[in-house]
Amino acid sequence: MKKLKISALLAVLAFSTFYAEVLPVANNAIVNVIADAVKWKAETIDVGNIPQGTPKLIKFEFTNTSKAPIIIENVAPSCGCTTADYTKTPIAPGKKGFVAANYNAASPGAFIKTVTVTTSDSKTPKTLSFKGTVVAK
Repeated sequence: MKKLKISALLAVLAFSTFYAEVLPVANNAIVNVIADAVKWKAETIDVGNIPQGTPKLIKFEFTNTSKAPIIIENVAPSCGCTTADYTKTPIAPGKKGFVAANYNAASPGAFIKTVTVTTSDSKTPKTLSFKGTVVAK
């Protein structure tokens, strides 16, 4: 029983948080470089009122602020009511690209939709959103 208590105590100490300070975390330069590689003009767009049955094109523009070309690898709308288009060629440093969402506005009422974008600079997807209200005719 005494060995079990000692083993349990050692296990708790082995997984305790005081080991978390062993690795230096002061230098976040790598994280900042990844975060700043694509600068979006807007990550959320309010399209206001849209007449029902009238498709609405929403265009998200960005600038490549890195030192290497960026490729948009995947664009995924959140639902079947939205289709997406995007810059299909590599975006050179300092150049602009876009992701466009075409919302069909079939159902009246307020909405919030998202488009998830994966680029070659980061495998962590970026979620862009747009919102508005579909007004019945």
